[in-house]
Order: sequence, then C-alpha cells, then structure tokens
Amino acid sequence: MLKLKPNCECCNKALLPTSTDAMICSYECTFCKTCVEKVLLNVCPNCGGSFKPRLADKKEKPESD
Repeated sequence: MLKLKPNCECCNKALLPTSTDAMICSYECTFCKTCVEKVLLNVCPNCGGSFKPRLADKKEKPESD
C-alpha cells in the first residue's frame, strides 16, 4: 500500500494527500514537481529512478443535510 509522505524530501514543501504537485519514484521517494524538474532533473537522488505523478486522494466530502 502506498504511504503518502507529507513533504518534499528536497525542499520540505507540504504535499497534502490531495496535492497534484507530488511526484514519486518506484520506491515511493516523494518530491514536489518543482524540485523534480528544476533540481533533480527527473532522477531520484535516493535510488536513481525516474518520477511519476503521485495520485491525489480525491475522497469526496460527505454531503451535509
């Protein structure tokens, strides 16, 4: 099961479960899109893999009466 890490491992930017800015590698290392593109150049510094967008948790809010 995917563990949603709460922050970018490079700049410490908050990455909420609903964030569309989070990127992960195959080992679930987590970085923001800016760091992946501008600092890491799409290469994970931990495992050498590339990145894919992390799926955002789009849970619907319960309807209120």
